[in-house]
Amino acid sequence: MKSKARTAYRCTECGAEHPKWSGRCDTCGEWNTLVEEIVAARPATAAGRARAAGPTLASAGNVATATRLGDLRASDTPRWNTGINEFDFVLGGGIVPGSMVLIGGEPGIGKSTLLLQVAARLAQHGHRALYISGEESPLQVKLRADRLAESSENVELIAETELETILATGSAMRPQAMFVDSIQTIFTNELEGAPGNVGQVRECAARLMRFAKESGTAVFVVGHVTKGGGIAGPKTLEHIVDTVLYFEGEGFLDQRVLRATKNRFGGVDEIGVFRMTAGGLIPVANPSELFLGDRHASASGTAVTALMEGTRPLLVEVQGLAAKAGFGTPQRVATGYDGRRLALLLAVLDKRAGLSFAQLDVFVNVVGGLKVQEPAGDLAIAAALASSVYDRALPANAILLGEVGLAGEVRPVSQAERRLAEAEKMGMGVAYLAERSIPRRVPTGIKCVGVQSVRELLEGIFA
Repeated sequence: MKSKARTAYRCTECGAEHPKWSGRCDTCGEWNTLVEEIVAARPATAAGRARAAGPTLASAGNVATATRLGDLRASDTPRWNTGINEFDFVLGGGIVPGSMVLIGGEPGIGKSTLLLQVAARLAQHGHRALYISGEESPLQVKLRADRLAESSENVELIAETELETILATGSAMRPQAMFVDSIQTIFTNELEGAPGNVGQVRECAARLMRFAKESGTAVFVVGHVTKGGGIAGPKTLEHIVDTVLYFEGEGFLDQRVLRATKNRFGGVDEIGVFRMTAGGLIPVANPSELFLGDRHASASGTAVTALMEGTRPLLVEVQGLAAKAGFGTPQRVATGYDGRRLALLLAVLDKRAGLSFAQLDVFVNVVGGLKVQEPAGDLAIAAALASSVYDRALPANAILLGEVGLAGEVRPVSQAERRLAEAEKMGMGVAYLAERSIPRRVPTGIKCVGVQSVRELLEGIFA
């Protein structure tokens, strides 16, 4: 009679193992994150029996040879440029051989399209590229490839979901880049359970990582995302890989943003901007021009600010609308901006600047589908809301930089000089920011106006 397989419950957030199900993980404290998985029985070995007998020096295992860091000679790792400038920029200057990159994003955002374009570019440059499709048939991949502007004739393709077959094929073909779409469809025969569960995803990712390091093949893996926007599977999946990229954007907009949240070979929080077309994804060389292209400077309730995305300054337009509430409790709607931060700004404007929004519906929108995550955009949003209340437009060539505190003070922002240089390049003529944030070297084409509080700013503009 076949013995029953041993099961355990593992947390999808921290990976901790529990003998039985519980509503809350004892390790990380998250709720409803324990899922059942089958634990593979390890074969009995001499070392295992020795460890079971007790800790002894004889059962310590093999001894590794240590190397002093002073004896090592570090050299610049050669990178492969794909020719897709925004993609290479986010990776830190190109693809590092032997690295593993995880790409996540909403369904239909363009993850498979981007990787197929990267594979086509590498194949055109003489690098052998192997595309492994676990979700689509070869004909479906061919139909997508025919729509792309790049020629993908030299990209090699297999439709396979078994990890052992994928690794054997990779070892035999020795590709320089391997693309796996997606990790949730891959399974190993060494573990029981359906593809996509915690154990399968973790084991397949770990073995693909080991294959990349041993063979020097750059491995790109597509990961599904959860309802919360994070990559599905255990959190350890993001710790295993070298680079984690998120593909962001609204489905009804052409803009797509590729953001690096982890990168062992480059900067973190770098972004690349793409435009989705019928022929695939096109890199946008000047994102500020894209996001400000349709701006109506003469309309009230619009303002421009500069955000730092990694090392890149990016000019974006923020819009605010305050309208009389029709009935009941006034609405507070924010798109691309934190709703709690918006409530804070409204309280500051009411208490410190004398602008009451108690009977007004308030709507805030960040143009282009971007998300304002740093507080440097507070001053622009406050000015846009005041402009809507007064129904008077802000200066067309003005940019606003600053964090707004609870006392109504305007706090300085980091890297102001780089933000002002980008503003000058986009034709801005005046910048409102904290006095302590004015750099020593101000771009010649822009005038800096120091402000200490929100009230001072509004009185200076709308007096």
